Amino acid sequence: MARPTVERARIAVGVAFGVSGLAFASWISRTPAIRDALELTNAQFGLLLLCMSAGAVSALPLSGPLVHAIGPRRTVLLGTSAVTVGMLAVALGVAIGSSPLAGAGLFLTGTGVSSWDVAMNVEGADVERRLGRPLMPRFHAGFSLGTVSGALAGAGCAWLGVPVDWQLAATALLAIVAVAAAVRMFLPVPARVPGESAPRSGVLRAWAEPRTLLIGLVVLAFAFTEGVANDWLTLAVVDGYRVGDAVGAVAFGVFVAAMTGARMVGGTALARWGRVPVLRATAVLAVVGLTSVVFGPSLPWAMVGALLWGAGASLGFPVGMSAAADQADRAAVRVSVVSSIGYTAFLAGPPLVGFLAEQVGILRSLLVVLGALLIGLLVAGAARPLPDGDGDGAENGDGAENGAGAGAGR
Repeated sequence: MARPTVERARIAVGVAFGVSGLAFASWISRTPAIRDALELTNAQFGLLLLCMSAGAVSALPLSGPLVHAIGPRRTVLLGTSAVTVGMLAVALGVAIGSSPLAGAGLFLTGTGVSSWDVAMNVEGADVERRLGRPLMPRFHAGFSLGTVSGALAGAGCAWLGVPVDWQLAATALLAIVAVAAAVRMFLPVPARVPGESAPRSGVLRAWAEPRTLLIGLVVLAFAFTEGVANDWLTLAVVDGYRVGDAVGAVAFGVFVAAMTGARMVGGTALARWGRVPVLRATAVLAVVGLTSVVFGPSLPWAMVGALLWGAGASLGFPVGMSAAADQADRAAVRVSVVSSIGYTAFLAGPPLVGFLAEQVGILRSLLVVLGALLIGLLVAGAARPLPDGDGDGAENGDGAENGAGAGAGR
């Protein structure tokens, strides 16, 4: 395939990741306004948020077979369409004060996010293979940059007094227009021979593959490490170090900035040292950062810890996606299996840490992340590229990845 075609696909995948982050953060940043508009208590609003998680988790196992059947381009467009309709439903629910309509919109948004996420990771891994260099960390950095942009847009709209339903509607329409233009540059799917039956996706077989399940544990470990910081780092710094909300927000900003920066340069590290050493090094980095936040004698120690924690949490998700997609004809279903395992961290993390915080305090409760990082260290070897003949990756003698399998991974 001509290199310009693949380069255009690389840009298109970057757009898909960035817009996904933008759409996600644009409504997350306005959750207080949504809660107030619907006149919900915190407990009721928590149940409303579960609608999106339920939609995402229920759709993940089906996303791989869908990509296998219709290709990444159509799946990303279908997922974005579901997100657009879902966000418009949320906007309407907020406008008329209907919590059931907003909940239904969030459920639909969650299902769209799942298929969108799996399909763009499959496409990104394919582009990565064809160009022969690690690109997935940068794609996931694009998602992080999109979330920053969405958060800034939400903050700006809140400051200017823009109604949240207007913002959600505008973001939804922007997302579908941008993605519809981008997917036109995705790699073409080989035409099927007339009369030839479509091959089975083999999703059930993927759930029985030890390597795929272990890669899922790698993603689970790092997703838990990232998710706990997303949900609890700000509160932990505010309560644990007795500082104001603004300082807590700065700590979270340091974490996000470190994670984004590490993803920007992660491809270089992966190309030089390979997936497994980089995964183990980042897990150790996250351990150092976490313990600095929990046991640091002063606020500056906590800030340094947040920086190291963010850098350490940065590469597990994208590396896991690349590893799951090493074998092109099995990429879609394996990515969906790995995503299904990994995303459970975002469901289990918040309530688990919340329960522990009631028993031992918010800072000490964060130590549960050490268990996840230990799992990540133990199973990191599963991300090693498949040998020639079994997949599309290999490692040379010094541990650097080369050839078509140079991908190493949000």
